[in-house]
Amino acid sequence: MENQRRSVTIRDVAETAGVSVSTVSRVLNGKVDVAKETKNHILSIIDDLGYSTNLAARSMRSQKKNLIGLIMPDIAYPFAIEVMKGVNRAIAESEFDLLVYTSGDVRKRGRVTSEQKYITLLAKSISDGVIVVAPVASEYNIDKPIVSIDPVMSHPNYPSVHATNYEGSRAAMEYLIGLGHKRIGFINGRTELESANRRLSGYRDALKKNGIPIKEELIASGDYTTETGVKCGRQLLSLKNRPTAIFASNDQMAMGVYQVAEEMGLRIPEDFSLVGFDNISESKYLGLTTVDQFISEQGYGAMQMLIQIINEVPLEKQTLKVQTQLVVRSSCREYHES
Repeated sequence: MENQRRSVTIRDVAETAGVSVSTVSRVLNGKVDVAKETKNHILSIIDDLGYSTNLAARSMRSQKKNLIGLIMPDIAYPFAIEVMKGVNRAIAESEFDLLVYTSGDVRKRGRVTSEQKYITLLAKSISDGVIVVAPVASEYNIDKPIVSIDPVMSHPNYPSVHATNYEGSRAAMEYLIGLGHKRIGFINGRTELESANRRLSGYRDALKKNGIPIKEELIASGDYTTETGVKCGRQLLSLKNRPTAIFASNDQMAMGVYQVAEEMGLRIPEDFSLVGFDNISESKYLGLTTVDQFISEQGYGAMQMLIQIINEVPLEKQTLKVQTQLVVRSSCREYHES
C-alpha cells in the first residue's frame, strides 16, 4: 500500500477527483480559471494521495510554507553530520519543517549545476528559504532568503556562517612551532572554498612570523576527504627528509594520515606529530589534537539567521563568525633537533 502511495501520478489524482488531467494540472500550476469548489476538492485528494504532492498543495494554500531546505554535498560526511545536529536543534525550537537535498559526494562533478537546480526547486516552489553547506557557487538568482555555511568567499552576496579559519590555523601552527617543530607538513583542503585558503594562509603566515622558510614540497593538495588524506600523507611521509609534524586542514584527512602511519610502521606522536581541524567526534577517540570550529553551532546559527530573515526581522550582521579553539590531546610531542 505504501508503494502505491509513493508512485501516485497526476492521472490517479484526476481519476479519484473525477476531473480531467488538465484540470489537476491547472490547479497544481496555480491557475485561476478553476472553480474554487473544484480546486478545494482536488487539493483534498492531493492531501490524501501523497506527501510530495501534499507539499505542493500546502504551498498553494499559503504563501508561507513553514518549510526550510538544506542543501549539502554529502549527508554522510562528518562535517555535514555535525551541521545537521545544529540545524536539527534549531528546527526543534521552531515551527518549521526541514527538507534535505544532497548530491551524495563532496567531489562530485557538476555540483554547480545540481546545486543551482536544488536551490531553484526549493526556493521557487516549496520552501520559505534555503541553507547551503559548502556551496560551490558564489551567487544565486532567487528571490527567497538563503544562508550559506562555509561559503566560497568570506563575504558573499547573501548571509553566511563560517569559522575563524585563519586564526584557528595560526593557533595550530604556533602550538607546533612552540613544541620545537620547524619542518611542518601541511595538507590543504578544497581550494574553491574560502576555509581552505584561509587555513593555508594561516600556515604560511605562522612560518613567516617565526622566521621558518616555507618549503613547497611540504604542502600537499587534498580535498577534505580521508582518501586524499591517505594520498597526501604518503606523499609527505615518503620524503627523504620527512616532516616532524603534519597539520591536516581537517580531521578527515588527519585520519588518512593515521592510516598511512600504520602502513609505514610509524608512531604518532613518537615519530611525528599530527594536528587536525574540525574536532569531529572521532578525533577525541583517536587522541587527535585539533582545532574546534564548533560545526554544530554553525548549523544552529545559520538556521536562526534564516528564520529571522523569513520572519522579516533585520539581521545585526550579514556574517556570523564562529570562534575556533585549539584542543590539545595526545597526538603531538616536543621535538628537539639532534
